[in-house]
Amino acid sequence: MRLIDTHTHLDFEHFDADRTEVIARSLRRGVERILVLGVFAGNWERVWQMALDEPAVHAALGMHPVFLAEHRPEHLKSLRGWLERLRGADKLCAIGEIGLDYYIEDPDRERQQALLEPQLELAAEFALPVLLHVRRAHAPMIATLKRHKLPRTGIAHAFSGSWEEAREYIRLGYKLGLGGAGTWPQAHRMHRVLKELPLESIVLETDAPDITPHSHAGERNSPEFLPDICHELARIKGITPEALAEASYRNSCEVFGWAGQ
Repeated sequence: MRLIDTHTHLDFEHFDADRTEVIARSLRRGVERILVLGVFAGNWERVWQMALDEPAVHAALGMHPVFLAEHRPEHLKSLRGWLERLRGADKLCAIGEIGLDYYIEDPDRERQQALLEPQLELAAEFALPVLLHVRRAHAPMIATLKRHKLPRTGIAHAFSGSWEEAREYIRLGYKLGLGGAGTWPQAHRMHRVLKELPLESIVLETDAPDITPHSHAGERNSPEFLPDICHELARIKGITPEALAEASYRNSCEVFGWAGQ
């Protein structure tokens, strides 16, 4: 069973003590590629160096809406500079993590939107897919994506919206990232949506170190848990783990333009 973890934060300090071992264990469990996402200018160098050092790791660079306090206007210029320098690099796979988060306390919606839009413009200019963070903001995100109509789309990460919202992303050509949240028994709406989702719209992720699956409750999440997530989501959907893994692998390769579909 081949897997791709389309969303992690392996650069975070949670992995400082055993990062190399985590990657090795993940590879042994069939996780062939691991995406690590930048969230603010201060961690782009660390993320990119990790991609250079680890054959299985690929990088995305972006400015996350939750880290508004870290962002400065000049960081958009810095992001452009990174994209220009890395244009065509095999290890640069997307712009992300970017998006809208209305779940956090007192969200500055206007500033989040003002940060998102130029990053979508960079994605269009550099022909890169986007990795989207969306919490309680699917309607404005979908409206924004309809305006931008990117030449390459991307992934709505950690999707937990309604079937109607899922259908809108799918119509726009986006894949839906599914991970540990859907494995919990109380995630009834996610279970209903999962059963409706077409296989060609699903990619798998962990969001490590966050959103640990039910089978590893209380632990730090890790890409090595992706096979467990795959098995549980497949059970809920009523298909084999192999079928879900194959579809996710194929869909991930499609998003990132990788061979091996």
